[in-house]
Amino acid sequence: MLTAVGSLLRLGRDRLVRCPPFPPWGLTCYSSGEAPRGSGPQGPGKVHKVLVQHRPSQFDKKILLWTGRFKSMEEIPPQVPPEMIDAARNKARVKACYIMIGLTIIACFAVIASAKRAVQRHESLTSWNLAKKAKWREEAALAAQAKAK
Repeated sequence: MLTAVGSLLRLGRDRLVRCPPFPPWGLTCYSSGEAPRGSGPQGPGKVHKVLVQHRPSQFDKKILLWTGRFKSMEEIPPQVPPEMIDAARNKARVKACYIMIGLTIIACFAVIASAKRAVQRHESLTSWNLAKKAKWREEAALAAQAKAK
């Protein structure tokens, strides 16, 4: 029906308005909303180079520091390219995944060690479960006796 590949459709007053997609940061944005058919621009005024700078938040600054892009907070400029922040976020995401993998492996060894100690004490999940159910039965019996009185 309505196909607008590479564009956004927004609802205006009683009509659909075709709006060009947001350009990727730092890449070429075509004023017609579509890429030219040939290899280069088709006429003057058709291509606008978008050089966008991004003002990093405190969190972005911490990520830039943690990933090693800058050595201190004072070195971070007030405006940085979005590609730099994206690259730092991706690097931080990978580092966080490696940390979680390491913590998971450590937790596995901790569970194995605690299970071996529980076996030495002759404890098992089955014995814990049976003891818990016996306690519940006693509590239910005492509650039934108290209710009968």
